[in-house]
Amino acid sequence: MLIQTLAEAAAAAAPQNKFGFVEALQAGGFISYATVTILGIMSFGSFFILFTKFVEQAKITGQYKSIAAFWRAPSLKEGVTKLEKNSAWRQIVDDGLTAEEKAAKLVDSSEAHDWLHGSLARSEASINARLAGGLPFLATVGATSPFIGLFGTVVGIYRALIAIGLAGSASIDKVAGPVGEALIMTALGLLVAVPAVLAYNFLQARNKRIAELLTGFSTDVLANIASHGAVKPAVAAAPAAKPAAPAAPKK
Repeated sequence: MLIQTLAEAAAAAAPQNKFGFVEALQAGGFISYATVTILGIMSFGSFFILFTKFVEQAKITGQYKSIAAFWRAPSLKEGVTKLEKNSAWRQIVDDGLTAEEKAAKLVDSSEAHDWLHGSLARSEASINARLAGGLPFLATVGATSPFIGLFGTVVGIYRALIAIGLAGSASIDKVAGPVGEALIMTALGLLVAVPAVLAYNFLQARNKRIAELLTGFSTDVLANIASHGAVKPAVAAAPAAKPAAPAAPKK
Protein backbone atom coordinates (compact mmCIF):
# COMPACT_ATOMS: atom_id res chain seq x y z
CA MET A 1 0.00 0.00 0.00
CA LEU A 2 2.80 2.35 0.91
CA ILE A 3 4.65 1.53 -2.33
CA GLN A 4 1.52 2.27 -4.39
CA THR A 5 1.05 5.57 -2.58
CA LEU A 6 4.67 6.57 -3.23
CA ALA A 7 4.33 5.64 -6.93
CA GLU A 8 1.21 7.77 -7.30
CA ALA A 9 2.90 10.66 -5.54
CA ALA A 10 5.93 10.37 -7.83
CA ALA A 11 3.72 10.29 -10.91
CA ALA A 12 1.85 13.37 -9.73
CA ALA A 13 5.09 15.18 -9.03
CA ALA A 14 6.58 14.30 -12.44
CA PRO A 15 6.58 17.19 -14.91
CA GLN A 16 3.77 17.03 -17.49
CA ASN A 17 4.50 17.36 -21.21
CA LYS A 18 3.19 20.75 -22.31
CA PHE A 19 4.73 20.69 -25.76
CA GLY A 20 2.86 17.87 -27.53
CA PHE A 21 0.97 18.14 -30.80
CA VAL A 22 -2.41 18.70 -29.17
CA GLU A 23 -0.94 21.22 -26.76
CA ALA A 24 0.66 23.09 -29.66
CA LEU A 25 -2.69 23.28 -31.45
CA GLN A 26 -4.42 24.51 -28.32
CA ALA A 27 -1.75 27.15 -27.83
CA GLY A 28 -1.99 28.26 -31.44
CA GLY A 29 -5.73 28.71 -31.26
CA PHE A 30 -7.93 29.29 -34.29
CA ILE A 31 -5.09 29.78 -36.78
CA SER A 32 -3.45 26.48 -35.90
CA TYR A 33 -6.72 24.56 -36.07
CA ALA A 34 -7.63 26.20 -39.37
CA THR A 35 -4.22 25.42 -40.88
CA VAL A 36 -4.34 21.76 -39.82
CA THR A 37 -7.92 21.44 -41.08
CA ILE A 38 -7.05 22.85 -44.51
CA LEU A 39 -4.00 20.60 -44.82
CA GLY A 40 -6.09 17.62 -43.73
CA ILE A 41 -8.69 18.32 -46.42
CA MET A 42 -5.93 18.65 -49.01
CA SER A 43 -4.35 15.37 -47.95
CA PHE A 44 -7.67 13.49 -48.01
CA GLY A 45 -8.50 14.91 -51.45
CA SER A 46 -5.08 13.93 -52.80
CA PHE A 47 -5.36 10.30 -51.72
CA PHE A 48 -8.97 10.12 -52.91
CA ILE A 49 -7.98 11.33 -56.39
CA LEU A 50 -4.98 8.98 -56.45
CA PHE A 51 -7.05 5.87 -55.76
CA THR A 52 -10.05 6.77 -57.94
CA LYS A 53 -7.93 7.78 -60.93
CA PHE A 54 -5.74 4.70 -60.59
CA VAL A 55 -8.84 2.49 -60.70
CA GLU A 56 -10.16 4.40 -63.73
CA GLN A 57 -6.85 4.03 -65.58
CA ALA A 58 -6.61 0.34 -64.72
CA LYS A 59 -10.12 -0.19 -66.09
CA ILE A 60 -9.28 1.46 -69.43
CA THR A 61 -6.03 -0.47 -69.86
CA GLY A 62 -7.85 -3.68 -68.97
CA GLN A 63 -10.49 -3.02 -71.63
CA TYR A 64 -7.73 -2.66 -74.21
CA LYS A 65 -7.30 -6.44 -74.20
CA SER A 66 -10.47 -6.81 -76.27
CA ILE A 67 -9.07 -4.69 -79.15
CA ALA A 68 -7.67 -7.75 -80.95
CA ALA A 69 -11.08 -9.42 -81.03
CA PHE A 70 -12.60 -6.16 -82.23
CA TRP A 71 -10.29 -5.93 -85.25
CA ARG A 72 -10.91 -9.54 -86.22
CA ALA A 73 -14.59 -8.76 -86.83
CA PRO A 74 -15.65 -8.33 -90.49
CA SER A 75 -16.72 -4.69 -89.97
CA LEU A 76 -16.60 -1.95 -87.36
CA LYS A 77 -20.34 -2.25 -86.70
CA GLU A 78 -19.95 -5.91 -85.87
CA GLY A 79 -16.70 -5.44 -83.99
CA VAL A 80 -18.05 -2.70 -81.75
CA THR A 81 -20.25 -5.26 -80.02
CA LYS A 82 -17.09 -6.96 -78.75
CA LEU A 83 -16.07 -3.82 -76.87
CA GLU A 84 -17.38 -3.12 -73.41
CA LYS A 85 -20.23 -0.64 -73.21
CA ASN A 86 -19.38 2.86 -71.95
CA SER A 87 -15.67 2.17 -72.49
CA ALA A 88 -13.26 4.69 -74.00
CA TRP A 89 -12.51 2.38 -76.92
CA ARG A 90 -16.16 1.90 -77.80
CA GLN A 91 -16.73 5.64 -77.58
CA ILE A 92 -14.11 6.24 -80.26
CA VAL A 93 -15.64 3.65 -82.58
CA ASP A 94 -19.18 4.91 -82.03
CA ASP A 95 -18.11 8.49 -82.68
CA GLY A 96 -16.22 7.33 -85.80
CA LEU A 97 -19.26 5.52 -87.19
CA THR A 98 -21.48 8.53 -86.49
CA ALA A 99 -18.97 10.83 -88.18
CA GLU A 100 -18.79 8.47 -91.18
CA GLU A 101 -22.55 8.76 -91.70
CA LYS A 102 -22.41 12.56 -91.54
CA ALA A 103 -19.28 12.80 -93.70
CA ALA A 104 -21.05 10.92 -96.49
CA LYS A 105 -23.33 13.94 -96.88
CA LEU A 106 -20.38 16.24 -97.68
CA VAL A 107 -19.70 16.86 -101.37
CA ASP A 108 -15.95 17.43 -101.13
CA SER A 109 -14.06 14.23 -100.24
CA SER A 110 -11.21 16.14 -98.61
CA GLU A 111 -13.68 18.00 -96.40
CA ALA A 112 -15.30 14.69 -95.50
CA HIS A 113 -11.92 13.28 -94.46
CA ASP A 114 -11.16 16.37 -92.38
CA TRP A 115 -14.58 16.11 -90.71
CA LEU A 116 -13.98 12.45 -89.90
CA HIS A 117 -10.50 13.15 -88.57
CA GLY A 118 -11.73 16.06 -86.46
CA SER A 119 -14.58 14.01 -84.98
CA LEU A 120 -12.22 11.24 -83.87
CA ALA A 121 -9.81 13.84 -82.48
CA ARG A 122 -12.62 15.42 -80.44
CA SER A 123 -13.62 12.02 -79.09
CA GLU A 124 -10.04 11.26 -78.13
CA ALA A 125 -9.62 14.69 -76.50
CA SER A 126 -12.76 14.23 -74.41
CA ILE A 127 -11.43 10.94 -73.04
CA ASN A 128 -8.05 12.49 -72.21
CA ALA A 129 -9.78 15.40 -70.51
CA ARG A 130 -11.81 13.00 -68.39
CA LEU A 131 -8.66 11.12 -67.40
CA ALA A 132 -6.94 14.38 -66.47
CA GLY A 133 -9.76 15.37 -64.12
CA GLY A 134 -8.49 15.84 -60.58
CA LEU A 135 -4.84 16.23 -61.57
CA PRO A 136 -4.99 20.05 -61.30
CA PHE A 137 -6.04 19.59 -57.67
CA LEU A 138 -2.98 17.44 -57.02
CA ALA A 139 -0.76 20.04 -58.66
CA THR A 140 -2.36 22.79 -56.60
CA VAL A 141 -1.90 20.85 -53.37
CA GLY A 142 1.71 20.10 -54.18
CA ALA A 143 2.43 23.75 -54.93
CA THR A 144 0.48 25.47 -52.14
CA SER A 145 0.48 23.18 -49.10
CA PRO A 146 4.10 24.03 -48.14
CA PHE A 147 3.13 27.71 -48.12
CA ILE A 148 0.07 27.00 -46.00
CA GLY A 149 2.34 25.21 -43.55
CA LEU A 150 4.74 28.13 -43.79
CA PHE A 151 1.89 30.47 -42.84
CA GLY A 152 1.42 28.46 -39.64
CA THR A 153 5.17 28.61 -39.11
CA VAL A 154 5.22 32.39 -39.41
CA VAL A 155 2.37 32.71 -36.93
CA GLY A 156 4.17 30.39 -34.48
CA ILE A 157 7.39 32.41 -34.72
CA TYR A 158 5.42 35.61 -34.24
CA ARG A 159 3.84 34.21 -31.10
CA ALA A 160 7.30 33.24 -29.84
CA LEU A 161 8.54 36.77 -30.36
CA ILE A 162 5.53 38.17 -28.54
CA ALA A 163 6.18 35.79 -25.62
CA ILE A 164 9.82 36.91 -25.50
CA GLY A 165 8.79 40.56 -25.54
CA LEU A 166 6.29 40.12 -22.72
CA ALA A 167 8.66 38.06 -20.59
CA GLY A 168 11.65 40.30 -21.22
CA SER A 169 13.89 37.27 -21.73
CA ALA A 170 14.17 34.41 -24.21
CA SER A 171 13.67 31.63 -21.67
CA ILE A 172 13.05 28.16 -23.08
CA ASP A 173 9.66 27.79 -21.43
CA LYS A 174 8.41 30.91 -23.22
CA VAL A 175 9.54 30.07 -26.74
CA ALA A 176 9.45 26.26 -26.85
CA GLY A 177 5.69 26.05 -27.36
CA PRO A 178 5.35 28.58 -30.22
CA VAL A 179 8.54 27.39 -31.94
CA GLY A 180 7.40 23.78 -31.65
CA GLU A 181 4.07 24.76 -33.16
CA ALA A 182 5.89 26.49 -36.03
CA LEU A 183 7.98 23.39 -36.78
CA ILE A 184 4.90 21.16 -36.70
CA MET A 185 3.15 23.36 -39.29
CA THR A 186 6.19 23.20 -41.56
CA ALA A 187 6.33 19.42 -41.28
CA LEU A 188 2.60 19.06 -41.99
CA GLY A 189 2.87 21.22 -45.10
CA LEU A 190 5.66 19.02 -46.48
CA LEU A 191 3.84 15.85 -45.44
CA VAL A 192 0.86 16.89 -47.57
CA ALA A 193 2.86 18.27 -50.51
CA VAL A 194 5.20 15.33 -51.18
CA PRO A 195 2.52 12.62 -51.68
CA ALA A 196 0.50 15.00 -53.86
CA VAL A 197 3.46 15.66 -56.16
CA LEU A 198 4.32 11.96 -56.37
CA ALA A 199 0.70 11.06 -57.12
CA TYR A 200 0.49 13.76 -59.82
CA ASN A 201 3.61 12.52 -61.61
CA PHE A 202 2.53 8.88 -61.30
CA LEU A 203 -0.95 9.47 -62.72
CA GLN A 204 0.35 11.82 -65.40
CA ALA A 205 2.79 9.18 -66.67
CA ARG A 206 0.01 6.58 -66.87
CA ASN A 207 -2.25 9.06 -68.68
CA LYS A 208 0.44 9.64 -71.30
CA ARG A 209 0.66 5.91 -71.93
CA ILE A 210 -3.12 5.64 -72.30
CA ALA A 211 -3.12 8.68 -74.60
CA GLU A 212 -0.62 6.92 -76.87
CA LEU A 213 -2.88 3.87 -77.06
CA LEU A 214 -5.92 6.06 -77.77
CA THR A 215 -4.08 7.91 -80.54
CA GLY A 216 -2.99 4.69 -82.21
CA PHE A 217 -6.46 3.17 -81.96
CA SER A 218 -8.10 6.34 -83.29
CA THR A 219 -5.68 6.41 -86.23
CA ASP A 220 -6.46 2.77 -87.06
CA VAL A 221 -10.20 3.44 -86.91
CA LEU A 222 -9.80 6.42 -89.24
CA ALA A 223 -7.77 4.37 -91.72
CA ASN A 224 -10.31 1.55 -91.63
CA ILE A 225 -13.23 3.89 -92.26
CA ALA A 226 -11.42 5.81 -95.01
CA SER A 227 -10.47 2.55 -96.80
CA HIS A 228 -13.96 1.05 -96.37
CA GLY A 229 -12.62 -1.72 -94.18
CA ALA A 230 -9.58 -2.64 -96.30
CA VAL A 231 -6.95 -1.35 -93.85
CA LYS A 232 -6.61 -3.07 -90.48
CA PRO A 233 -3.74 -3.13 -87.96
CA ALA A 234 -1.51 -6.14 -87.59
CA VAL A 235 -3.28 -7.11 -84.39
CA ALA A 236 -6.27 -8.12 -86.50
CA ALA A 237 -4.44 -11.14 -87.88
CA ALA A 238 -5.67 -14.41 -86.48
CA PRO A 239 -3.21 -16.16 -84.18
CA ALA A 240 -1.10 -18.75 -85.96
CA ALA A 241 -2.08 -22.33 -85.29
CA LYS A 242 0.36 -24.43 -83.37
CA PRO A 243 2.18 -26.98 -85.57
CA ALA A 244 0.98 -30.51 -85.08
CA ALA A 245 3.24 -32.84 -83.23
CA PRO A 246 5.07 -35.29 -85.51
CA ALA A 247 3.56 -38.75 -85.60
CA ALA A 248 5.44 -41.46 -83.81
CA PRO A 249 7.28 -43.84 -86.17
CA LYS A 250 5.64 -47.22 -86.67
CA LYS A 251 7.45 -50.17 -85.35
